[in-house]
Amino acid sequence: MSDLNYKVNAKINAAELSSVFNLSGLKRPYEDLPRLERMIENADILISAWDEDKLVGVARAITDFSYCCYLSDLAVDQEYQHRGIGRELVRLVQERIGEEVTLLLLASPIAMEYYPHIGFDKVTNGYIIPRQK
Repeated sequence: MSDLNYKVNAKINAAELSSVFNLSGLKRPYEDLPRLERMIENADILISAWDEDKLVGVARAITDFSYCCYLSDLAVDQEYQHRGIGRELVRLVQERIGEEVTLLLLASPIAMEYYPHIGFDKVTNGYIIPRQK
C-alpha cells in the first residue's frame, strides 16, 4: 500500500463519498446521491484521505471559522481503520479552524469509544431535534 495523501477542500463526487460512508460502517444515507452531493457542496471544510486515486476517508465540517465548528462526518473505510487516518483528518480540520473555535460533533453509536481516544471531551449539556429522514 502506498502512502496516503490528504487533501483540503478537494473536489470529490457523491459516488466516492457514498463508497466511503458504506465501507466505514457508519449509518449515512449512502444510497441517496443527490443528498450526498448537497452535503459536499454545502460543507465549509472537506478534508479527504486518498490511497492513490481511491477515497478512503473524509472529514466534513460546517463552521463560522470564529467560534464554532460542527464536525458532521468523520468516516474511514473499515479496511483503512486503526492507521491514524481519523486522527489526522481531525487534526487537519483543527488546523483550518484555529484555536479560537470549538470543534463539536454527534458521535455515531459505533464510535462512542473512539472520540475520547483522539482528544474529544464528552459533553452532557446538549440537545437535539432529530432529522425526520
